[in-house]
Amino acid sequence: MFNRRETLGSLVRSLAALALPALGGGAQRVWAKGEGAPLPAVGSALRLPSLALLDGRMWTPREAEGKVLVVYWWASWCPFCAVQSPHIEALWQAQKARGLHVLALSIDKQPAAAANYMKAKGYSFPAGMLTPEAAKLLPKPAGLPVVVVRGRDGKVVFAESGEMFPEDIEGLKKYL
Repeated sequence: MFNRRETLGSLVRSLAALALPALGGGAQRVWAKGEGAPLPAVGSALRLPSLALLDGRMWTPREAEGKVLVVYWWASWCPFCAVQSPHIEALWQAQKARGLHVLALSIDKQPAAAANYMKAKGYSFPAGMLTPEAAKLLPKPAGLPVVVVRGRDGKVVFAESGEMFPEDIEGLKKYL
């Protein structure tokens, strides 16, 4: 049976392998196969850190209590994140009134790069840096972008590494 996700994933990995040398050694390390934490298991508890957001506000785990939270690992230099982030923003805008929350974690080396990117693209979803302190509770899984959905009960209901199709991101609203 044809699996569009696996076929596209294979193509994307091949293209990334060709393109990454142009991005420099640091980018290659982040994308290396097998690097990073494993995806959290569906059904496992997902603990959250307090985090300074790129816009200067403070985000606390209390904001997500009893709510559905999309945790999104990304980077300003990531081509797959560039495709996926507008869909995360659209989901956030369409569903935040229904109680959907987003916490985006940039793995950029400099907060200014992430903040400038967010501003230039007009993204409004809450975003902070994946600091060493935050990574103790939310280590970045292998790959980019990464989406993990934490249900109202604080447990993982969905976890995906790699670029998602727009309809799959839109479909995350089913967890509300």
